[in-house]
Amino acid sequence: MSKNPTAAPTEQDLLDQERVRREKLARLLESGVNPYPPRVERTHSIAQALAQYQAGELSEDDGLALAGRLLSRRIMGKLSFGHIEDGTGKIQIMVRRDLLGTEKYNQFFKKLVDLGDIIGVTGTMTVTKTGETTLLVEDVVLLAKALKPMPDKWHGLKDPELRQRQRYLDLMVNPEVRARFRVRAQMLRAIRDYLDGQGFLEVETPILQPLYGGAAAEPFVTHHNYLHQDLYLRISFELYLKRLLVGGYDRVYEIGRDFRNEGISHKHNPEFTQLEFYEAYTDYNGVMARTEEMIAYVVERVTGGLKVTWQGHEIDFTPPWPRIPLRQAILDASGIDYDQYPDADSLRAVMREKGVDAPADASRGKLIDKLLSLFVEPNLIQPTFLVDYPIDVSPLAKRKPGTRDVVERFEGFVGGMELCNAFTELNDPIDQLERFLDQGRALESGDKEATPVDMDYINALSYGMPPAGGFGMGIDRFAMLLTDQENIREVILFPHLRPEKREGEGGEA
Repeated sequence: MSKNPTAAPTEQDLLDQERVRREKLARLLESGVNPYPPRVERTHSIAQALAQYQAGELSEDDGLALAGRLLSRRIMGKLSFGHIEDGTGKIQIMVRRDLLGTEKYNQFFKKLVDLGDIIGVTGTMTVTKTGETTLLVEDVVLLAKALKPMPDKWHGLKDPELRQRQRYLDLMVNPEVRARFRVRAQMLRAIRDYLDGQGFLEVETPILQPLYGGAAAEPFVTHHNYLHQDLYLRISFELYLKRLLVGGYDRVYEIGRDFRNEGISHKHNPEFTQLEFYEAYTDYNGVMARTEEMIAYVVERVTGGLKVTWQGHEIDFTPPWPRIPLRQAILDASGIDYDQYPDADSLRAVMREKGVDAPADASRGKLIDKLLSLFVEPNLIQPTFLVDYPIDVSPLAKRKPGTRDVVERFEGFVGGMELCNAFTELNDPIDQLERFLDQGRALESGDKEATPVDMDYINALSYGMPPAGGFGMGIDRFAMLLTDQENIREVILFPHLRPEKREGEGGEA
């Protein structure tokens, strides 16, 4: 073992501890103890036991059976104190040799039980001289022998990549991480409660799709062996949800996973959770109002108010949010009026004049998006809607009346990042087909994020889709805002990571 008690355990220390634990496992088996029994006696969760005792519903004569992970232990001769924890809370236990029995106390509890083991304890409640509610233990059983030691309690588990790669350890030793994912779950519950209360129907659409669409993204491709058919992991729910509007549902939503074959960053994970809803007989103005209302409802339900602290900023979600035309926002921030440059070459030239990297193969829409990402988005900390987008970047949105190349689309930004995207849905099958064909040509020219032609969707529109507004929001980014996290991987239980670098291997970790 490490000679310095304040130093982090070395790899050899951990190997030595694991060897000792395996030796204890062998001794348990030799003595006839099953270290992984199939059943457990448990009368209460720890939270239930504490609440009922403090409310006077349990007396010191009532027997209890609790279970949890042994987090700490102080052996004081004939008496030991410790703490066990289950998914609901933590409680102190007091183990006395005279109650447990000399042999079980000395040979089992002191020598064969380790920190990190899952144990069952039976006994009665009491309060110690220091005022701590405690279970006075009459019996201890082993429920699961831990063969590896918990992370060192002094040094903890701090390395972000290790925490995300071995999330089970992160959750085990960092209670604030467990609390973060409870907030995420509360957020999802509140979203569903709001939408259900507004008459929306929750539905499920295919994850494996013969054609992808609904967003500008490169898909993951897989293959169905029996059908001899390539399939795509969905990049959006949009085209399937709008088919349901054709079928007669007026308000539908889905919360689920999307998959986009793109880079990984503090705001992007290739597998992420999305909310999309579609509402008949409204437009992007109605969806903007609903967005403000829904998000305010969720924030207040989860946090108790409409203001949250995120990375040192106080963000106020109180409606209404500012509405700024995209063209004006980019002009004010960059000095470039993209309306004055009707094609990619002219816009590229003025961007390069201003020192902005403008790739030679980028479309006009991608160049406008780059201006937005560089000059505008990072500064939108308070909730803000940017409205009225060029048709170049919105192939599924309806034109704004009186314009040729502007569509009724908005994006919501908070914390310097895009949170949501929505528009008045295009329901003209002829116009939609023309835009699909434009996208198809871009796809053939090498644009991997262009949308293929979906003739079945055109067929659906040909039966008549009511006027509608649609909405999409990244759940993970919303969770970042409500839990004060700057990196999306901190709000995804099992984020995608690069392969671990093995000893002797080159390349990136």
